Amino acid sequence: MKPKYIFTAVLFTIFSMTVFGQNLSSKDEKLLIDAKDAIAQFKKSDPMINRIFETAHGYVVFPNVGKGGLGVGGAAGNGAVYEKGVHVGMAKLSQINIGFQAGGQAYREVIFFENADVLNRFKENKVELAASASAVMIADGAAAAAKYQNGVMIFTQTKGGLMYEASVGGQKFSFRKL
Repeated sequence: MKPKYIFTAVLFTIFSMTVFGQNLSSKDEKLLIDAKDAIAQFKKSDPMINRIFETAHGYVVFPNVGKGGLGVGGAAGNGAVYEKGVHVGMAKLSQINIGFQAGGQAYREVIFFENADVLNRFKENKVELAASASAVMIADGAAAAAKYQNGVMIFTQTKGGLMYEASVGGQKFSFRKL
């Protein structure tokens, strides 16, 4: 066999293991594309967030979270989990709120994990964000002043809709390893 054919075969094998080895469904593949787009949108809205993406031990990106309610409300979304910039799994977000609220909204959310311990708790489905957890609405310069609270930092970006809300609730997550 000629060396160039061997080289091509080796490259194809490596590519196949990388792409096909993750066993991603078409839904997961679409979600990864949406997550990359969401990351780009966060970075476009506030270039200071680049530093956080680079220094965080890990993060989860929920590119499409739907939220709605009338008295009782909720939110749900699917996301991609990264550790040191490498995709390691998928996540689901669910939220229930009680209080004055009316309307519906779509938004993006990224949660940064300061260290391995916090990310590992997330991967073990042991992280829930209480109503007191504060998310920063992404805007130019917002990332510069943001700080980790209990090892997490949360940013959101509204995509559309209108929601009036004075409610109490928290977010719960589930992680699925690839």
